Amino acid sequence: MKAVRGHVDSVVVVGAGLAGLAAALHLTGAGKTVTLLEREATIGGRVGTYRVLDDTGRPLYDIDNGASVLTMPDLIADALAAVGESFASTTPALTLAKLSPSYHARYADDTSLNVYQDPDTMAAEVERVCGPDEAVGYRKLRGWLASIFDAEFDRYIDSNFDSPLDLVSSPAALRNTATLARLGGFGRLGSRVGSFVDDRRLRRIFTFQALYAGTSPSTALGVYGAIAHMDTSLGVYFPLGGMSRIADAMADAFRRHGGILHTGTEVSDIDIANRRATGVRTADGRRFACDALVLTTDLPVVDRLLDRAGVTSAGRKRGYAVVSPSAVVFHGTVPTRVTQSWPSQAHHTIDFGEQWSETFARITARRGRGQLMEDPSLLITRPAVTDPSLCVDRGEDRSEPVSILAPCPNLSSAPLDWNSLAVPYMREIQAVLEQRGYHGLSSSMVVDRLDSPQTWSDKGMLEGSPFSSAHVFRQTGPFRRKNLVRGVDNVVLAGSGTTPGVGVPTVLISGRLAAERVTGSGKDTSFAFSEAGVDHA
Repeated sequence: MKAVRGHVDSVVVVGAGLAGLAAALHLTGAGKTVTLLEREATIGGRVGTYRVLDDTGRPLYDIDNGASVLTMPDLIADALAAVGESFASTTPALTLAKLSPSYHARYADDTSLNVYQDPDTMAAEVERVCGPDEAVGYRKLRGWLASIFDAEFDRYIDSNFDSPLDLVSSPAALRNTATLARLGGFGRLGSRVGSFVDDRRLRRIFTFQALYAGTSPSTALGVYGAIAHMDTSLGVYFPLGGMSRIADAMADAFRRHGGILHTGTEVSDIDIANRRATGVRTADGRRFACDALVLTTDLPVVDRLLDRAGVTSAGRKRGYAVVSPSAVVFHGTVPTRVTQSWPSQAHHTIDFGEQWSETFARITARRGRGQLMEDPSLLITRPAVTDPSLCVDRGEDRSEPVSILAPCPNLSSAPLDWNSLAVPYMREIQAVLEQRGYHGLSSSMVVDRLDSPQTWSDKGMLEGSPFSSAHVFRQTGPFRRKNLVRGVDNVVLAGSGTTPGVGVPTVLISGRLAAERVTGSGKDTSFAFSEAGVDHA
């Protein structure tokens, strides 16, 4: 594995999202002096918060501004363990609730299905809804997803690549590649899932995760079954107090072990001398010296900084060719007297429209051909179902926070005027959900935040997508944007735009992989997650 050469004592990490926090913890644990710089006033990045104020200007509640689905929390424990900390030792302590069901799925034919981590419980649910033959198929499918995950995780997700030749550079690598090929990992995910289960409702449950990878199930590779395995077999969790507690706990551990964290600090320039970054300069005129630099910002921001520093752009635009779809997300509160009559009482509900392949075709089309969903499939998140302390008093109403996510094309796919379109489209989505049984949503929801592709673009995200570059084959694994920067010897990348990719587990891994590039050391693969601190409510 290639690593940063020369003496490295001090490291600057830019961006205090999960990738930056993970990198900072692993570097601190390795004995480095680490300074973490964050542009925003709050930490967490895509797992941060929006603060909502009441009419007097006092804090009312905080909205989780991004990712709402947490899988593989062992990776958080791994980062904390790098400095000798655990879920219980941080302030605030990090307590995870395991969701059961992980999801509730609703369909246009008025049927519904719960998704459970436990194989026997899930098989019984599949048999109840889809019949005994499909329950048998589900067990076989679950085994296949686990095999895909086991074959690819250590080698293709949890490792640094120096070259695509790493795929065949050793007998072990060749065996791994051969195993994935034999399992159908390089075939199409949709057809492979369909070989196990016939029911279209089940097929959707085990293929909608292709959207996370920026592709449709019909074109996604079978290797992305690993994401479905994380979602449906490894368990979905929620940190009591909100998703932002993850970043809070990591930042607390980082600070208490000597790390320096500055918020409201935007990096504007990188100082380069003799092919090495010697420091960064901020918009407010400060300079932070370093022996190595880790950039975790979105790719357009990274490349603007490198361009300003005079670093050659050759080979740096990988990741710009195919960008994932985006999303419209609106957050607010709804009185509990309204939500208690809704057709789903789950933490996460996937409300599927009748259309499926047509929906993916519309939102993943390229070069201006993208369109909004005609029959939308939506993610509804209600965290107070798991943590009632998150409810909010608004006048006479006891209300709960509700977030609704509608996938949509990115700005390259569909260059829409979201400044004009966002509110009408939100109203349209609310009307659709009213028709599907979420009565009172339109009239009772106090919307406190509305994000669109324009929001993400204004934050520097690629083509207005919070999901970064798509995981098509040529942007996956060793073909994804490398985390070593050509033309400068001590700058490393982390985050969703680089290896291994998009999602909470993968960006946590990317932070550790970046730290390994700096320290030249590999991870301890013997680490295993303990469910201490997990509430099984």
